[in-house]
Amino acid sequence: MPKIQLLDFYVEKLGAEPGTFGDWEVPYRFSGAIEEHLEVRRRAAFFDVSHMGRLLVRGSDSFEFLQYVYTKDLGKVKAGFMSGPTLSLNQFARVKDDEMLYKLSDEEWLIVTNALATEKMKSFFASVKSEKGFKVEISDLTNEYSMLALQGPESVRVMEALGAGWASGLRPLEFRQNEVIGNSSVYLVSRSGWTGEDGFEIWARPAEAVKLVEQLVRLGVKPAGLIARDTLRIEAGFVLGGNEYGEDPLKFPCAVGLRYGMGAISWSKRGFVGEEALRACRREGPRWVRYGLKLSKEAGRIVPRNGDAVYVEDVRVGWVTSGMYSPVLERPIAQAYIDTRYAVLGEEVEVEVRGRRHEAKIADFPFIAKK
Repeated sequence: MPKIQLLDFYVEKLGAEPGTFGDWEVPYRFSGAIEEHLEVRRRAAFFDVSHMGRLLVRGSDSFEFLQYVYTKDLGKVKAGFMSGPTLSLNQFARVKDDEMLYKLSDEEWLIVTNALATEKMKSFFASVKSEKGFKVEISDLTNEYSMLALQGPESVRVMEALGAGWASGLRPLEFRQNEVIGNSSVYLVSRSGWTGEDGFEIWARPAEAVKLVEQLVRLGVKPAGLIARDTLRIEAGFVLGGNEYGEDPLKFPCAVGLRYGMGAISWSKRGFVGEEALRACRREGPRWVRYGLKLSKEAGRIVPRNGDAVYVEDVRVGWVTSGMYSPVLERPIAQAYIDTRYAVLGEEVEVEVRGRRHEAKIADFPFIAKK
């Protein structure tokens, strides 16, 4: 089983508890998942997200290739900016992966995939290239660079303390390459993240990443593990493959029901994989749509789990995809698919957790508004 490049360093020097995610060994937590979660919401913390795939697409047909395999129109993306999230679909309009694209130039793009999808996407890209004859080359950079995510309302202050005052001028989803942060040379810095907070994602060679981590720790910035990263994304209303989406049409609704927003699907665009089934689903109207659930504080610290049933009286009207106890809201929350006949914001439902039903209200995303 592969492990992220700096795992031994985190375990030996920073006391990380290792665990498994997406067939990678990663740091699960350091001081504690709730403490790390609150540190991101209140100040800033950093994650190592090197388990995510990083692919380079290069060639004269790069733009046409990406337009074909993704749902978002990339025509207006400027060099030096990210585009996303966008979806890659199968022929049933189910989601292979949700991904971020970085435009280096018309003929050169970077892609960040979710860890569970990297090998699948590489195979998919190869099959599309072979079938359609696109002139592109796809390189896997995952093991060449570490990827750190500095997240939280004090992220800009931290970057300034590292001597990277220019980072405050980056717009959301803008990136720069070949910069120096502190005494570390980094390949790429973007103003982006997956927590619902302001922040930056930094790609660097592992040796340079170690130096940057040491500098962050000296500044008092705490490390955070993937448990906290997952709870942060649930509060923000972000989705995870295998929970909110997947390719099996018997298990997952079509992509329209994700209610992804953020322009993930460009309906004015034509000619992408899965378009026919996606438009059919749109015309018919999705049966299941993704919403949030807020349980009452009286439910305590229970955690709704994937697959837990949602009821209106004795009618099963949906199921939980992801759940957590929110230390910010001080109540359990969940993402769930709800039958459109019952999907009314503010409507009272019940969630069955470990055989007991708990009152909840249907809510929209995000659960936590960005300050």
